[in-house]
Amino acid sequence: MKTGILRFPGSCDEVDAQLAAALVGDTVLLWHGDRDLQDVDAVIVPGGFSYGDYLRAGAIARFSPVMESVIEFAGDGGLVLGICNGFQVLCEAGLLPGALLPNANRRFTFRQVELEVVEGDTKFTSACPPGELLSIPAKHGSGRFYADEATLNQLEEDGQVVVRYRPEQNFNGSLRDIAGVRNAAGNVFGLMPHPEHAVDALTGSTDGLRIFESIRSAVEGAHV
Repeated sequence: MKTGILRFPGSCDEVDAQLAAALVGDTVLLWHGDRDLQDVDAVIVPGGFSYGDYLRAGAIARFSPVMESVIEFAGDGGLVLGICNGFQVLCEAGLLPGALLPNANRRFTFRQVELEVVEGDTKFTSACPPGELLSIPAKHGSGRFYADEATLNQLEEDGQVVVRYRPEQNFNGSLRDIAGVRNAAGNVFGLMPHPEHAVDALTGSTDGLRIFESIRSAVEGAHV
């Protein structure tokens, strides 16, 4: 498996994302100004502050040359994972529903959070039984997931809510405690917490590795 990790001006978590992805396969960094995805099997849009978060988080990165290719890649069924700022970029690009608004506490906040796996039968969580708890760090200033009531109901009905914050873990005020969602086709997934920061026992948790292992299984299954 070969994973491409995007790098924008202002990215700060692409290296950790690459190190995490390297635990399950080959990796390559993809510069924001290039359209060539280098025949990758999966794409990670990492965390950080792409283009300085000018206008709003993810708004400018959505129009970068590399994202034009990612949108096409996703349209062809390619696997795309958006983490934190990457989740914001994917929502801005229309690859995922909803929007990420400023935190309810109006502060950039970092803390370790517990996530409940709502949907284990996805290309990103197949290594996680439904109901399993994942301990993963979150760090953001605009992570409050928002969608209108009809969209929220549809997401629930279609099984697109993949992970939720456990009770009292939802510091950003996300509606219905939603921490991550997938698209209707199931090949694009975004979440605010950072699984790439929870792949080594020295950090106190290796739970994030399940996400990357699930992607590898999905890619290998598609190649059988």
